[in-house]
Amino acid sequence: MNRTLLALSLAVALGAAPAAFAQTSQNPDSSTVAPAASSSDAATTGNTNTPAARNKPQKVQQLGAVDVNAALDQARNSLSPDTGSSQYVIDSKAIQAMPLGESTPLNQVILQAPGVVQDSYGQLHVRGDHANLQYRVNGVMLPESIAGFGQTLDARTIQSVTLLDGALPAQYGERTAAVVDITTKTGSSLGNGGSVGITGGSFGTINPNASLWGSNDRWSYFITANYMENDVGIENPTSSRKPIHDHTNQVKAFGDISYLINNDTRLSFMFGVANNRFQIPNNPNQEPQFGYLDTVNYNSADINDRQNEQTRFGTLSLQGKLGDTAYQVSLGQRYSGLQYIPDDIGDLMFTGVAASINQVDRASTVQADFSTPWGGTHTLRYGLYGNFDRATTNTNSLVFPANPDGSQTSTVPFNIFTGDTIIARTWAAYVQDEWNISDNWTLNYGLRGDQYEAFRTESQLSPRVGVVWQATDSTTVHAGYSRYFTPPATELISSKDIDAFNNTTNAVKDYGNNTPLAERSNYYDLGIQQSIGSAWTLGLDAYYRDVSRLQDEGQFGTALVYSTFNYRYGRVRGVEFSLNYDSGPVSAYFNFAYNRAMGKDVITSQYNFDPAELAYIADNWIHLDHDQKLTSSGGISYTFSDENTKVGANYLFGSGLREDGEVPNGLSLPYYFQLNMSVSHDFNFDSTGKFHTQLALINALDRSYELRSGTGVGVGAPQFGPRRGVYLTLQKDFSF
Repeated sequence: MNRTLLALSLAVALGAAPAAFAQTSQNPDSSTVAPAASSSDAATTGNTNTPAARNKPQKVQQLGAVDVNAALDQARNSLSPDTGSSQYVIDSKAIQAMPLGESTPLNQVILQAPGVVQDSYGQLHVRGDHANLQYRVNGVMLPESIAGFGQTLDARTIQSVTLLDGALPAQYGERTAAVVDITTKTGSSLGNGGSVGITGGSFGTINPNASLWGSNDRWSYFITANYMENDVGIENPTSSRKPIHDHTNQVKAFGDISYLINNDTRLSFMFGVANNRFQIPNNPNQEPQFGYLDTVNYNSADINDRQNEQTRFGTLSLQGKLGDTAYQVSLGQRYSGLQYIPDDIGDLMFTGVAASINQVDRASTVQADFSTPWGGTHTLRYGLYGNFDRATTNTNSLVFPANPDGSQTSTVPFNIFTGDTIIARTWAAYVQDEWNISDNWTLNYGLRGDQYEAFRTESQLSPRVGVVWQATDSTTVHAGYSRYFTPPATELISSKDIDAFNNTTNAVKDYGNNTPLAERSNYYDLGIQQSIGSAWTLGLDAYYRDVSRLQDEGQFGTALVYSTFNYRYGRVRGVEFSLNYDSGPVSAYFNFAYNRAMGKDVITSQYNFDPAELAYIADNWIHLDHDQKLTSSGGISYTFSDENTKVGANYLFGSGLREDGEVPNGLSLPYYFQLNMSVSHDFNFDSTGKFHTQLALINALDRSYELRSGTGVGVGAPQFGPRRGVYLTLQKDFSF
């Protein structure tokens, strides 16, 4: 694939950079940005549950543009409570300390939080949920894109990212496994400048990037873009070092432009673009299952399947204060598209169907949040959310005619067209009160109402309550209960589509209800956090979730597109432990989690299952395919006395996702351990100032481990974790 115009322009920018640097003064690199506040005011990565850690609006005396923006940021932070939920904060300093620094993909950043499990295609599972993640940027909720495996957001935009999970307050709905709450960098806080750089290394990796930020009177802006190209776009289906047919090209851009209308009002426009192209990696030495015309053999290593994904979003937000009331009102739109381009002959011979899939989804949103203090000890928060979603799928499928038992009757394929358009409407409103009962006790209680209209109309009123007890100056206890309502993804395989493939090699049995249902659950969370001196922070959190109509997703076809189904019952429980240390030149963290996620009785989209599987699951609890019993992550960073040289390492450990045994999902895959290491140095040149370099070693032990074996409920193919790779980053910040 040819490099995009953006890649070429970034390369030109990198080539021209030295001349520009000679004429500009030095700007501190992003690693010097102050870390986000935590309970100890020391840990750059850690739980933050105490009232002292919550961001409260404060009066700003100086009313310059920088101070006005800071005051408005504090007012926006006051819109979001955290009472009763669990939080884990990773700031820009902690991201820079990771082996790949700001070149780290966002999913790899989030994997450093407790209870987050990695899966194939970049998927994440938090506390036993399949996906169900909500992304918020500067307080604005981003609508969910079509299920795929491309990353849309970039770590270079992040000032801090907070993972909120557990019993969330009433403000948070729709996707509730966890909230990935991102605060972006801003031109008003960084000054006028920018950054250019490149990361390159193993597996043909090239990743140039450029950012620009600044402010001028009442205007402020932050814009970043990067291009990624490598030969390991998707997990390798074999344990070999070099996958076959696995090239990817990815372009991403993000921007945030704001204008101060007055000292109490700000208008912001936030936008993002991602355009990702993937080759689907091949598994060699497979035997064809079907004949095609007079072709009797086909090398599975030569199959040329591809998938393209596009995402574009834009949000216009009016944010500020009216008297004592802080508010933010946002209008947004998100477009996402997915195209699966099959290898007609290869797919027909190995799977009996070659489906050319085109999915388009456009969502328009409105979000309004308000916060009003009253009575001296209360803060009333209230708001609404609306989402109008139009999803269209068109598929042209080449198939062979077949007998009712699935045996091929002709080697001449024919085409079947299927298509559908779904209109989904989501409405939600909430009200909640944060009551500071005393210096040691804070109670947050509220009610949320959700209505979802698509395949059918479903709704729910959801009570929420959370409490924080500041037992001592160093000990904080939190507890919460939340009732959740989770709409299904806007994807549907109808009975009409299933019937169209009768008597073909793509036929399935229609066993019943093919319309996914909204999930309903009760969530209980209890945790304690202990600070030891100014350097140590310990956290322990336990949770239990009782679920009705538990949602899960699986890859049931050749395309990397997911299909939603429901279990009648679900139950999820677990315990998380975290330990953080930050003192002088050393910072370190350690997380360990235990989780069990079970389901019983598949009640929707049964066509995806073998009849024997359905019969067993109807009467027995089974592990969900993404259930991982033990998960751990950790890292350490050391800064030498010259403050220009740092070394660091982090790791991921898992006891393995599920695969089929004597029963569905009856076995765990072997445990895995991945160690990553890095060293960085800032060179100081008289002519150009500071120049940042970082060398990363990913999977330093080169352990080959299997994320998926290709068996299990909804598992489409085997996938292996990354092999050892070496990557070098060169980065130069500048100011003007």
